Amino acid sequence: MAASVIVLAVLVGLLTYAKVQSTRTVSLAPSGPYAVGRLTDLWVDRSRTDQFAPIGGMPRILPTWVWYPAAEGATGPESVYAPGEWAGLHRFGWATTHFDRVRTGTRDEVPPANGRFPVVVLLPDLGYSAPQYAAVASGLAARGFLVVGLTPTYSSRLSVIEDRPVPASAAGSSRAREDQLVSVWATDARFAAERAVLQFGARADGGKIAYVGHGLGGTAAIEACRVDGRCGAVVSLDGAAGGAAASDGFSRPLLTLRSADSAADGQTFTLAGADRLSFTDYAAYRVAAPVRWALPLGSLDGRRAHAITVDYAGSFLASRFGGTKWTAPPHPEIRAAEAHR
Repeated sequence: MAASVIVLAVLVGLLTYAKVQSTRTVSLAPSGPYAVGRLTDLWVDRSRTDQFAPIGGMPRILPTWVWYPAAEGATGPESVYAPGEWAGLHRFGWATTHFDRVRTGTRDEVPPANGRFPVVVLLPDLGYSAPQYAAVASGLAARGFLVVGLTPTYSSRLSVIEDRPVPASAAGSSRAREDQLVSVWATDARFAAERAVLQFGARADGGKIAYVGHGLGGTAAIEACRVDGRCGAVVSLDGAAGGAAASDGFSRPLLTLRSADSAADGQTFTLAGADRLSFTDYAAYRVAAPVRWALPLGSLDGRRAHAITVDYAGSFLASRFGGTKWTAPPHPEIRAAEAHR
């Protein structure tokens, strides 16, 4: 009897703690010389049929989130973290931060800053969606990059098309089809780079294209850069070269930032205390035990993980586009890793 009372008391305590944590405000506000604007759109590649769609003959439709340097003094309501049906990305109930408690620090559809900005296409890991990388994406935009975040339709657990939630399909989310996924996502990324240059005109520098990806998205980013003659650099977060990039070699500037247990490629650094989700917004959420113990979040503070990721990726890309030698920022959590070549 006494034991059951103790167990019940512990359970009630955990639930109460989780509820309190989930209602505390979390900030993903970027830091940098630019304010950041955000817009969402649907980009349709009518030159391709979607290989992963349950219904044949559909064009490839990509929910697209763009973070960009905003004009100084631009005003407007703060961007909602996960608007409309995107709120379906929330998982684990009270154990994680409510999305209405996430402050983005960005403004929707405000005028862009003057200047021409390098285009960075950002690809998520398998199962994840563009809005779950808001911290890294907006952080890069605050440093002067036009960041196009893609949600690979039918591969992400949730896409939203015309206000309708679209789940992953069996074909689009199978690890057994990894080579096909990488090929399709790399084509998605190159399409997005071309579309961004056309859509943003004088604000997008078509001569400065880069790809950034997490996990399988990192593998796809490397492949996109391999076949895109305009690509100046690629950043892989916990991703490894695959396919032709692995067998034939990859000669473009490549930075790999990894957690301790991932493969290494190119100029590689390990982020101590990080784990696979440290590169996503999950790292900044308040996640209560026991859910936190089950997720690959690592021991490093999430906001610190994001700041280091943005500093490494942003400075690396800026040096490549600026034609200067890159010096790795001095963060004590970082160590150089041996690349497996």
